[in-house]
Amino acid sequence: MNYNESRIEAVRNSLDAGGFHAIYITNLTNVRYLSGFKGSAGSCFISDKVAYFISDGRYAAQSKGQVHDMEIIISNRPHIEILVSKGIISGTKKIAFEADELSVNALKKLKLIASQCEWVETTQLVEKIAMVKDKSEISAMRTAVQITDAVFEQIIPEVRPGATEQEIAAKIPFACKMMGAECESFPPIIASGENSALPHAKPTERKIEVGDFVVLDFGAKYDGYHADMTRTIVVGNATDKHSEVYDVVYEAQKLGCEATIDGIACKEIDSVCRNHINNKGYGEFFNHSTGHGLGLEIHTNPRFSPLSNDKVFENYIMTIEPGIYLPSFGGVRIEDDVLVKKDGCEILNNSPKELLELN
Repeated sequence: MNYNESRIEAVRNSLDAGGFHAIYITNLTNVRYLSGFKGSAGSCFISDKVAYFISDGRYAAQSKGQVHDMEIIISNRPHIEILVSKGIISGTKKIAFEADELSVNALKKLKLIASQCEWVETTQLVEKIAMVKDKSEISAMRTAVQITDAVFEQIIPEVRPGATEQEIAAKIPFACKMMGAECESFPPIIASGENSALPHAKPTERKIEVGDFVVLDFGAKYDGYHADMTRTIVVGNATDKHSEVYDVVYEAQKLGCEATIDGIACKEIDSVCRNHINNKGYGEFFNHSTGHGLGLEIHTNPRFSPLSNDKVFENYIMTIEPGIYLPSFGGVRIEDDVLVKKDGCEILNNSPKELLELN
């Protein structure tokens, strides 16, 4: 059984467990995950016996080359209308739809066209299956991380006094592509000095100065899969304050990685990192969750959060990224992508995490 077949089979098992006859999938990330289609317009319909991919004439040739283990339907008519007209949807079926994806108006049209069916909202049905990465996904994400590490090594010489945050950020997408990536995973975060105290700062025209913390948060995207790494460096010689704050984050991140293992609760990983930072007196300055899932999207479930009721299991890929953000001084975040294993986790990144002083 190939990867697409196994994913479709997993969906069918979930449908059976939920008492559904079929599912109509419109989330493009899930469409790609199940069919292999990389375009911008498509849907899937999966039942216990059939699996269809539906798109329009623009993607007739593309879908033939990309879609596997599904029958392809190309038409410019509304997708549900096509499925009904072909008799694929018929009778009083209980059909699931993605509640997080379908608008109220789209649902009204769906129920009007296929009024004989019972349409039942679901959330995260496909996404829960996708949390467990197969060999092809792990391979793609390893490559994305390797490219990210290589870009970090290449970009470090650009971090110097007088360079602006925007100048450095602009060079990362080009470097990612030159190293073999599809593109960058997300707009890079380059934050220096007081800006580094903003967890999701956008690069500005601020010029880097001696004495700055500089946070570099970016990743490469390879074959649809995202990497996400953060390193924090000091321009010039680190002061005692720089070293103190950095060491607290460094140790918290290390503890989080060491604690991550198959079956552990997400909130426990968050607590391991957060408790260390709290015990060092910086708890109020750690103002986000400790990590998140990665895959065909940059942020997926589950989350290493104090509010999470989820667990992580073997072959989940997660980030671990505690931070401390001190207003008017600066911030530190250290982030790795990790592969959860039965007896621990594998840190995929190889970029150094010890405090780097650029002189």
